[in-house]
Amino acid sequence: MRGHLARRLSLFVFPTLVFVGLVGCTDETIVYRDRPVYDEPADGARGFVGYTLTGQDPGAKATACGNCHVGPTSQWEETDHADAWNTLEASGHAQEFCRGCHTVSELGNATTDPGGYNGSQDSLRYMDVQCESCHGEGLPHVEVPDGSGPLASMLVGSDLTNGCGECHEGTHHPFVEQWEQSAHGDVTSFAAGRDSCNGCHSGNGALVRWGITANYAERNDFLAGEGYMDITCGVCHDPHGGPNSSQLRFPVEVGNDIRAHLCAQCHDRRTEPDPGSSHGLHPHSPETALLEGTAGYFFPDMEISPPNRIVGTHGTEANERLCAGCHVDRWTVTDEATGDFQFQNVGHSFNAIPCLENGIDSGETECALTTEDRYFESCATSGCHGTPSAALGALQSAAGLNKLLAEEVHHLIEQVPDEIDPTDGVITTAEGAEFNYALAHFGAGRDGEDDEPLLGYTGSATHNPFHTRELLVASIEAMQLAYGLSASSWYEEFISENPDLLPRMKGQKAQQ
Repeated sequence: MRGHLARRLSLFVFPTLVFVGLVGCTDETIVYRDRPVYDEPADGARGFVGYTLTGQDPGAKATACGNCHVGPTSQWEETDHADAWNTLEASGHAQEFCRGCHTVSELGNATTDPGGYNGSQDSLRYMDVQCESCHGEGLPHVEVPDGSGPLASMLVGSDLTNGCGECHEGTHHPFVEQWEQSAHGDVTSFAAGRDSCNGCHSGNGALVRWGITANYAERNDFLAGEGYMDITCGVCHDPHGGPNSSQLRFPVEVGNDIRAHLCAQCHDRRTEPDPGSSHGLHPHSPETALLEGTAGYFFPDMEISPPNRIVGTHGTEANERLCAGCHVDRWTVTDEATGDFQFQNVGHSFNAIPCLENGIDSGETECALTTEDRYFESCATSGCHGTPSAALGALQSAAGLNKLLAEEVHHLIEQVPDEIDPTDGVITTAEGAEFNYALAHFGAGRDGEDDEPLLGYTGSATHNPFHTRELLVASIEAMQLAYGLSASSWYEEFISENPDLLPRMKGQKAQQ
């Protein structure tokens, strides 16, 4: 950091004091050293100033912007963007059409005509993805630094002529295309427009909730209530860099508390019944609490987790990157006949087992639950399962059993319809069971029906099948005890073969 500061500050005008020792007095001479804070843009570069080379080591990569904006520049220097040119040249397959995205150019910002490297071919001056790649031409600001510098846009879209999507697209890195297939790229306006919801259902709301005060082109409009933003790249990734991998605003590694995880900032909502909401008998986004074994309704007269909670395997060190280990996986598709490159999946549809079309993530969520129709490789490469087939088998087994138990819970609930009233502010035994039933197939339809019968139960079966099973068994036992109901014969036989699944009541196992 000291070297960085010295490099930046050396461009300014500084007085050097020369002391001449005399008997009884000191004579001071001030010597000024004039150096420019930026170089005039190269011919054809438009208003892009790029690196300052005058008086600098050409390898110093001293951005003109960094002469004043020391903090953001220091962070940026640690990112891959700061070495984008060398990365391309060392790849062995650099082509001229690639260089516009590995340099300062009109790509990524509001400038539309060729500029920077594309306008000047000056790679020394405009190499790497510098500040102006996102913020746009910096010359007007450095000439008159009045505080109104060019602001980067936070919007993303394959149809836009600025933003991250201008470079992070195409067959080699289709981030914007796959993001547009995801729910993050299609924010629901109703939820985004509600003050209690927009902290997760809009990108601008999330930034405000996380205390991100950095300015961007659309910020004032959003703060004024004029529209909302999707969960774009700059919401989860800090464009200037930071201490987390992939420039993420929160960590994704398992070494951190699960609730500190990036995804947990939003995917941890209504994990237990809410008597104050008409929707309170259904979970909203319970993935984090499921992973750590705290989601669901815990019947007060039964000893079930917590405190003896069951942590899902996917929430342990076996899955090093937690949510990202399953939901953000890369793989390369090659031509089976020639071995030639076809497509690089980048995992930004965020589907854990995405549906495939010719080996490529199709963006669809409903297809057959097979290793041919879905991508199960991440289940093996993440460290949780030995092979994709083993992962599929474990999922089918867990989802199948939980489906049977959930249907038994629902069968019992249907016998006491008067016990279900989500508006009365009281959680009955039936309503607690209703919540656990809904938790078992969250993300599916109300009745759990899908084209693939098990699909509605794969969410809970992957996040924590054992904890879900415990909640469902407890729900069946509680319903029988509270209302004098009788479970189906298959359940009686199942529980007689698995008595350890029974919850404890006041120190004793529940009796049939």
